[in-house]
Amino acid sequence: MSAERRRNRQQRIFIVLIGLSAVALLFVLRIGWLQLMPSKPASATSAHWKQESVAQRERGLVLDTGRGDFYDRNGLPLTGETYEALAVFPLQMKARASSPHEMAKLAAALGVRQDVLEQWMQELKEPAFWRKDGEDKPHRLTAEELRSIRALHINGVRLLPYRNRYLSASGIKHAIGYVSQHPELLRADYGKRLEKHTMRLTDQTGGSGLERSFDRLLQGTGPTTVSYFTDGTDKPLHGLDLRLTSPSNPYYPVKVKTTMDLGIQNRLEKYMDGKRLKEGAVVVLDAQSGDIVSMISRPQLPQAASIDAGGTDAANHAVRAVTPGSIFKLITEAAALEARVTDDREQFYCSGDYGRYGLHCWREGGHGHVTLQEALAGSCNVVFATLAERLSARQILVTADQLGIGRQVGWSSKGVFAPLGKPLRQFAEEEAGMVFTGLSAVRDGGQLAQTGIGQRDVMISPLQAANLIVTLLHNGRVQEPRLASEIRYANGQLLAKLPRHAADSQYGRIHAGTARTLLRGMEAVVEYGTGRAISEGSWAVAGKSGTAQIRREGAQRVNQWFVGYGPIEEPRYAVAVLSENRTPGTSNQAAILFRGIMDILAELSSQKR
Repeated sequence: MSAERRRNRQQRIFIVLIGLSAVALLFVLRIGWLQLMPSKPASATSAHWKQESVAQRERGLVLDTGRGDFYDRNGLPLTGETYEALAVFPLQMKARASSPHEMAKLAAALGVRQDVLEQWMQELKEPAFWRKDGEDKPHRLTAEELRSIRALHINGVRLLPYRNRYLSASGIKHAIGYVSQHPELLRADYGKRLEKHTMRLTDQTGGSGLERSFDRLLQGTGPTTVSYFTDGTDKPLHGLDLRLTSPSNPYYPVKVKTTMDLGIQNRLEKYMDGKRLKEGAVVVLDAQSGDIVSMISRPQLPQAASIDAGGTDAANHAVRAVTPGSIFKLITEAAALEARVTDDREQFYCSGDYGRYGLHCWREGGHGHVTLQEALAGSCNVVFATLAERLSARQILVTADQLGIGRQVGWSSKGVFAPLGKPLRQFAEEEAGMVFTGLSAVRDGGQLAQTGIGQRDVMISPLQAANLIVTLLHNGRVQEPRLASEIRYANGQLLAKLPRHAADSQYGRIHAGTARTLLRGMEAVVEYGTGRAISEGSWAVAGKSGTAQIRREGAQRVNQWFVGYGPIEEPRYAVAVLSENRTPGTSNQAAILFRGIMDILAELSSQKR
């Protein structure tokens, strides 16, 4: 090839490159112009290109948060149910119905006025489930509603499976707890994840109960969402329709098995509400294992998203310590027997007036001459004040600790719980209660006398009271009541066992003979003492009643208690019942409820045989 031909070829290539560069420069200038200068829409039905590029996106809706669930001892779900609900994605109304009658049919199927339904849809900014007035969660569609809606074809309206956290049939349990938005807890528990933006302050977290204790494990690996694609004018992008996005981790969400019996729990809740237990708690423990079979607290947890709804209470009264009154006489008697300042042969005399500190027996005229067992059966204030004054504050405190009183007794991991990387306590909100505010503060016999009858500074929770009965049935061996027994991955593989623990006192145990004496005294309470009104029933039972004097908002009120076990011959359940904030002089509601609970337990036990 000649030099001239090569030169001409190079010139042509150069010209082509210059032309391509010019075209590219024009494109760059045009993009810069569009970015910097405003432009009017091409028509009334189209939007600015930048707005359209943002609007052309998927509209997502969470179907399942991916949170782990709880199950009862028989494998029945305590949380988590799936049902069909109506999902609506934001679209212009004219883009929705394929015929003018479709929206009217949908409104008729839902039992709502068409204009109300259309207005709600028009105002949607984000995808949402349909909720009827007064409903705090997506409406559960009936079979008839489902049949009617399935026959319709409306853009942006779909029937989708919704995962409801709390069972509609049984509601939220205090022991299980609740999930809600709680920025303060998120900052405390997930500070690093918030800093890394892997969590947001608007995320939900466990607020109480097992939901809080196991929150890190329950969080899962992400939600299941459904997306609906629209263009810049909020019209559906046909062909794309819905897209389901779900985590594929075979290990999550986890499953937590509890010791609760859902059948017993629901039956007792219905009974408590029917008997109008307005404020208080019930704890039912397996008498052999110490496991929690049922735990009820009133007022109930709100069933709505807000934890501050009127007439409800987020606090679990079953683990909150309150004044125990005469049920503490079990500890006073145990301390006196352990210190050998009395025995079951001693005779006491109660005239009705203790003679000092302004202390009187509840029974006008007193109990007369009584033995120690008769004093417990009749709940004699004079005798137990006398016993308390024979003891030192330390002796009472030590015996209480030996019996699991004045300290937390709920299940704990005894060190780091490997799956969480930190210690685990199943009831993080459990109150330890107390016997004295401090040993140094005990300066006179009056304080001891008041303590001996369960007044003054003494505070006990229903969980501790029920566990006290199990302790006596086990000759003084204190158990740690547990509610969760094991955790499994989604594929069924075992993640962790939560074995039963003893809660031994640093001071050792009371003598087995002391425990047996107290049990015989509790039998006498029901046979001929303060509990004789509940002696008739399906099972022969034993227990101890209590009435504690308190002040609430400046007024005199009482806490009414009954703790015990049954059947006597072969104990199966230990039960503590607390009825709080009652009017003085009213009959002991706790004792009546205790009898009813035992009859229900007897009935359900016979059905399982």
